[in-house]
Amino acid sequence: MAQPRSTGGIPANPAGVTITRWWWVRHAPVREDGGHIYGQKDLNCDCSDTVVFNAVARVLPRKATWYASSLKRTHQTAAAIWAAGLERPAELKIDAAFSEQHLGEWQGRNRAEFFASRPPEIASFWFAPADERAPGGESFNDVFDRVREAVERLTAVHRGEDIVVASHGGPIKAAIAHALGLEAKSGFAFTIDNCSVTRLDHLQGANHTGWRVLMINQQPWIADPSHLAMHQPAGPEVAGPGKLG
Repeated sequence: MAQPRSTGGIPANPAGVTITRWWWVRHAPVREDGGHIYGQKDLNCDCSDTVVFNAVARVLPRKATWYASSLKRTHQTAAAIWAAGLERPAELKIDAAFSEQHLGEWQGRNRAEFFASRPPEIASFWFAPADERAPGGESFNDVFDRVREAVERLTAVHRGEDIVVASHGGPIKAAIAHALGLEAKSGFAFTIDNCSVTRLDHLQGANHTGWRVLMINQQPWIADPSHLAMHQPAGPEVAGPGKLG
């Protein structure tokens, strides 16, 4: 008989605690960016890798409320997961709070040239330090604030349920930092690959609340090395072996 998975000494369902399960999925790879920064530009993504989507469909909950950002690449990713066998929800709710960071005037610039023009200590983290706002756009702190507000708002609406969010690298990093009680910039430490699954559980007791992190950047297809292309640069990283530009 299979043994239950260890929860590190914490009961899977503590008595008197309501658990709201957040499942975050980053969109599939964008192929049409031409090596340019796209941020909130509304580009298509490539959902042709059925092995990846079959694997993702197997790990997500069957009865869940679904959200996506306002950008069509998250809608396309959700549709590909449903096409792989996961039951389609009655509605895909759109919430702009889950959209990628708006990078203003940086959007459309050549990625490699942009990062070559930035100080090395900045390029080692994200497009810019968390408190630097892109000209005509947002800072990562802005992203963190809108994601935190949405998570708190929707946790109250869907308490005790499963919530699946098709989103982007930036908002998922922000959600992790929020769950861990960290500053926004701490989210930069996490890698979020295309189509990966991140699970963050909100626990609500009579006199306290907290978060439990079950998985970050989980890639259920990872046993097959032919799918390494799901790692697509999201920040300063430039294409390398097995990666997309």
